[in-house]
Amino acid sequence: MTELDISLVGAEAEEVLGPGTGVVFASSLTHNPRNGVTGGVWSIRSGDRTAVLKVLTRAKDVTGHWAASDDPRHWNYWRREADVYTSGLARVWQPYGIRAPRLLACVERADGDVALWLERVPGRPAQRWSIDAHVRHAHRMGRAQGAVGARDEPWLSRRFLREYIEGKTEGQELVDDDEAWRRPLVRDHFPAGLRREMVRLHHDREWFLQVMESLPRAFSHLDQWPANVRADGRDSVLLDWAFAGDGALGEDLGNYLPDSVFDLFVPADRLPRYAGAAYHAYLEGLRGSGWRGDERAVRLGVCASAVKYDWLTALMLARAGEERQLDYGGRREVSAQRRYRERGLALAFLAGWAREARELAPRLGFPEAPSTSL
Repeated sequence: MTELDISLVGAEAEEVLGPGTGVVFASSLTHNPRNGVTGGVWSIRSGDRTAVLKVLTRAKDVTGHWAASDDPRHWNYWRREADVYTSGLARVWQPYGIRAPRLLACVERADGDVALWLERVPGRPAQRWSIDAHVRHAHRMGRAQGAVGARDEPWLSRRFLREYIEGKTEGQELVDDDEAWRRPLVRDHFPAGLRREMVRLHHDREWFLQVMESLPRAFSHLDQWPANVRADGRDSVLLDWAFAGDGALGEDLGNYLPDSVFDLFVPADRLPRYAGAAYHAYLEGLRGSGWRGDERAVRLGVCASAVKYDWLTALMLARAGEERQLDYGGRREVSAQRRYRERGLALAFLAGWAREARELAPRLGFPEAPSTSL
């Protein structure tokens, strides 16, 4: 995280929040500290005014998967979020019940960083939503994507899914390692048969990616999960537009649902009913927007998006020996047993999505998946 220059922030706060608002108080907000494009995220208070300050940077010393990119099409292009806000694209879903925080100011700093000053949204975070509230968000998602369709600004990400998962390689060598599968956390908490299904998913990865890249397109957030969503009355406020770009119709929903379980916001045993209700709500939203495409293509987009988590099994194998397991953001310890049990069940659910995708794709003109003939 970038060191917070309180004098610089104070000067910006006076411009953004108004003169004479008083001493600035800042507290760090939960975010991914490994991401090279994020200098830091803070809650700022000055007098009775509040805001969120997010600093975008390309100067952070990060290599590997999370390194910042200067390529406007790259999944981790460093200043994409600023472009999404300043272009107005963050507001295109607002008529359909999903909006971004209001942009208060976008400050181009002398050191090359970009400071986004955003509305502090007070609504209930989606980590604490009921299942019904998540389902209503899925309906809004369908309405928004059906009405707006695809967009192609030059700084939106392309081929996000492929680039994102191809860079996540930790533990890949362990998938075929018998000893790794015998570690207690894995042996005791992963469902029987999961190894075979995850090996099959990895074997078919290129096929899944080609399917996803050939499906109907939609402007997509590409990082929709409960930690990035808050309530605003009957609407949703969607945070963190850093990955936004071209996606398959249904891809955002295919990310939102399993991530609800992977990070322990929704119990895994509720995932089948929850996913079914959310899918039908999303489809109803699409239809309500006037979209008249083939429902099977939407279903395929949701199910084939299981490929995004091809890397997760390998990561879990690699970290099964760690005594301390931390939550997203690294601030709080979580039960390793609970994490492996819940994620194992969610991965088994995704294996079912993958099987459904293999059966459905040929009916839409795609070749059979390679593993089908094994």
